[in-house]
Amino acid sequence: MSETKTALVTGANKGIGYEIAAGLGALGYRVGVGARDGVRREAAVEKLRAAGVDAFGVPLDVTDDRSVTEAAGLVERVAGRLDVLVNNAGISGDTGPGWVQDPTTLDLGLVRTVVETNVIGTVRVTNAMLPLLWRSPSPRVVNLSSSVASLTHQAASDAKAGPVMAAYAPSKTFLNAVTVQYARQLADTGILVNAACPGLVATDFTGFQGPRTPEQGAATAIRLATLPDDGPTGSFFDDEGVIPW
Repeated sequence: MSETKTALVTGANKGIGYEIAAGLGALGYRVGVGARDGVRREAAVEKLRAAGVDAFGVPLDVTDDRSVTEAAGLVERVAGRLDVLVNNAGISGDTGPGWVQDPTTLDLGLVRTVVETNVIGTVRVTNAMLPLLWRSPSPRVVNLSSSVASLTHQAASDAKAGPVMAAYAPSKTFLNAVTVQYARQLADTGILVNAACPGLVATDFTGFQGPRTPEQGAATAIRLATLPDDGPTGSFFDDEGVIPW
């Protein structure tokens, strides 16, 4: 088995996911670019390779059991183990003007769709990759969350609360809760599991509105993916430190 560390980043063909892959690649990781769209996935792989990253494509739809199982098999064939899993793939779901998702008129189908990707998809991928993570001497799992997941900020309606997003924001709160449950279950195993907030980043996800670049948005996830063995687990961070639940 190669001594090179391997990372898998879901939703890595563009935006923050791509920059997480690029950042880990620059640190010497072999990087699996997980993405549904084959053309965009392979374009990202070629761009990473041109930058000197040891990258490989991983066809991956986090909402599909077979796709995730096949992705785990591919990572095993390529690398034999997995050292870092970054669950970055996520969706906001349809919004009204100002990114609002009004809870009083919310389409329940939208809620199901958002949770299927942002929460169930993360559980699906994490559990499929756990056998490969167990083979790593220092496995790390990072779940991409958002400051809007913070119930403290939401209840205070402060500047960090953002717009009312009755499907997206609770899905990220749910994701944070799942992150804590994994950290509790895997305590004392060496697998560190944390949630990362990238901040408001100018990508197609936000309509290219936001003060932060994708590179800046990737920084916290990269830091959590490369924590030392005595690093934190079961916590929620942005680049300023711990975010209140």
